[in-house]
Amino acid sequence: MKMTFRWYGRKTDPIPLKYIRQIPGVSGLMGLLEKPAGEDWPEDEFAALKREVNEAGLEIEVIESVNVHEDIKTGLPSRDKYIENYISTVRMLARHGVKVIIYNFMPVFDWLRTDLARVIPEDGSNSLYFDERDLGAMGPLEIVRKTAEGSRGFTLPGWEPERLALLETTLKQYEGMTGDDLRKNYRYFLDAVITVCEENGVRMACHPDDPAWPIFGLPRIAHSREDFDRIVALHDSPANTVCLCTGSLGSNPDNDIPAIIRHFGSMNRIGAMHVRNVKYLGYHHFREAAHLSSEGDLDLYEIMKAVHETCPDTYIRPDHGRMIWDEKGRPGYGLYDRALGAAYLNGLWEALEKNG
Repeated sequence: MKMTFRWYGRKTDPIPLKYIRQIPGVSGLMGLLEKPAGEDWPEDEFAALKREVNEAGLEIEVIESVNVHEDIKTGLPSRDKYIENYISTVRMLARHGVKVIIYNFMPVFDWLRTDLARVIPEDGSNSLYFDERDLGAMGPLEIVRKTAEGSRGFTLPGWEPERLALLETTLKQYEGMTGDDLRKNYRYFLDAVITVCEENGVRMACHPDDPAWPIFGLPRIAHSREDFDRIVALHDSPANTVCLCTGSLGSNPDNDIPAIIRHFGSMNRIGAMHVRNVKYLGYHHFREAAHLSSEGDLDLYEIMKAVHETCPDTYIRPDHGRMIWDEKGRPGYGLYDRALGAAYLNGLWEALEKNG
């Protein structure tokens, strides 16, 4: 296992690299360049990012996210130029030692919450929160406005202004689209990209829908074991893998996370993992919790045991920490609680290693 940490770059992330380097057991980043979907990433910018990370004593072997342009998902004729840009970026990242690219194939919204800082009464911290009832009569445009107001001035992944400026047009492109239609467009994308990944030693890792059910009538095809069985079968290759996010899949209590890890881990189809805890509060109603198992409803020991038994060489990062100790920062991505999460996961790993 390689324990990593998500970092948004010196210009937009208030957490300096030297702080991440001080978290015991963290060897590298799941990094990114904040570029619009469909853009060919400039090599000089990524080379500078890698140099900065390496000089801080960290690796950068995983990138998230190289976003997929909506024209690829909707199957428009313009998709080919965006796929060519994607392929160019894959080759460039491979030249700089990147092993895994995390992405998603979610229509429009990469993730959705109804509150970015819901106070947890038991301890006064706050965390990301979702209650489907809060959506009420709100449509996509209204939830976008509410999310932007709660972002504390930070750009949120999947909610970049240039994407959301075209929201109405994009939503119209999905009218009448079924899950099978989306999978057909997905196969077209994978057929073009996976061969290049194989040639360059890179694995694509698809992130699940978040939360793990349909929203706003959009086709969503990545929120269960059965969904991911179909995804890995779209292009049968060790380079076509899952980014197994325990919190995204775990938002639906019907998903048995340790069993899903064992299933895809034994197939060598887990490219990376995001590990976090979830507290169920009702039907389509949850908040994100501290990593400690007793703080939520996921068994982190069983999750890490499944990783240890079936995919022990994967990349992992603690995901979506609470805001604690009066920290101010990007919702879900504060330093303190994610550092505690990394320490907890490393402690579980040490116990598993020593107990054989």
